Amino acid sequence: MIKIAELIFWIAFAVVFYSFIGYGIIIWILVNVKKIFVLAKALDQLFEPEVTLVVPCFNEADIIVEKINNSFMLEYPAGKLNIMFITDGSTDHSAEVLAAYPAIKTLHVSRRGGKTAAENRAMQHVTTPFVIFTDANTLLNKEAVRKMVQHFADDTIGCVAGEKRIITKGADIASAAGEGMYWKYESFLKKLDSQLYSAVGAAGELVAFRTALYEVMPEDTILDDFMQSMYIVSKGYKTIYEPAAYAVETAATSVGEELKRKVRICAGGWQSVQRLNGRLSPAKYPLLYFQYFSHRVLRWTVNPLMLLLMLAANFTLLFSGGMYPIILLLQAVFYVAAFVGYLLQKQHIKLKALFVPYYFCVMNYAVVAGFFRFVKGSQSAVWEKNKRLSAA
Repeated sequence: MIKIAELIFWIAFAVVFYSFIGYGIIIWILVNVKKIFVLAKALDQLFEPEVTLVVPCFNEADIIVEKINNSFMLEYPAGKLNIMFITDGSTDHSAEVLAAYPAIKTLHVSRRGGKTAAENRAMQHVTTPFVIFTDANTLLNKEAVRKMVQHFADDTIGCVAGEKRIITKGADIASAAGEGMYWKYESFLKKLDSQLYSAVGAAGELVAFRTALYEVMPEDTILDDFMQSMYIVSKGYKTIYEPAAYAVETAATSVGEELKRKVRICAGGWQSVQRLNGRLSPAKYPLLYFQYFSHRVLRWTVNPLMLLLMLAANFTLLFSGGMYPIILLLQAVFYVAAFVGYLLQKQHIKLKALFVPYYFCVMNYAVVAGFFRFVKGSQSAVWEKNKRLSAA
């Protein structure tokens, strides 16, 4: 019994450690070894093709003018940047606001089919060789378009992923502390993935594609931008991560709001793993599959189970001596800290050190909740807006 418990404990510990820390260490080493033997390619600063910026919107009338102004501020040669807003299904006055801007192409139908459906329809009107998608509730830096598009001078690049940044200044709540730290670490891993071979996926806040490579996807696709980028790399192209092109948004108003988004993403993660099965072959793309499995599959599937197994096995080994009592104590301290973080955020008490373990537990709960939604087919691809903090 003890031997089995030890085996379970160390397997679970290895999976959790590798998924959250070990993979980052390994890929950092591989990238630095690669730099010794392979010189980075110089970017073509003069590559300035026509590009279309597409902004899917649903009832965003309260922020749409700010997004419009931000889009006009983007630095790119006159006449080479087309701007398109698609407001399908919106019941506010977004279309009326956009009508005052003739330089923007506006698409609108009353049917609400979700973001994937809107993007599929928008692509029917894109005539430029490259397209950039960005969310309505984010603001882009002025150089974003130029920084992304210049990578397409390399014919092996099919997708460019921008960086997502969370405004956390003055927002010392659990959602801001946890979400901000999470995206900083995600950005670090994406940068390393990109430098080693290819970034594994892209966030919908800011992503660019070769128009010719875009695939029309089923409307029930939950993680549309991730799946589109993975379809592209499955054809032999690469996704480059460009941190100098970034989209800024505020944190969710509460962990509860962030949890709704995380559960949706995790349900989409399970869906993505299923749909990419067979299409992303470890035999054909061993390095890419190693990155995909390490960075995405483990986090989206087995990690919560491994955490539970590690805790249960540790209880069984409590009186076996050695380091097991210490490890159990450390686990207990971590989960107690998470619970205290939960209590503090309900009282709006600011203590970031406890918000991080709480956010970690929320993320892993979201994987489990997402799994059940995926199995039951209850996760709609139609996006429900999250309440976010004011940018002010």
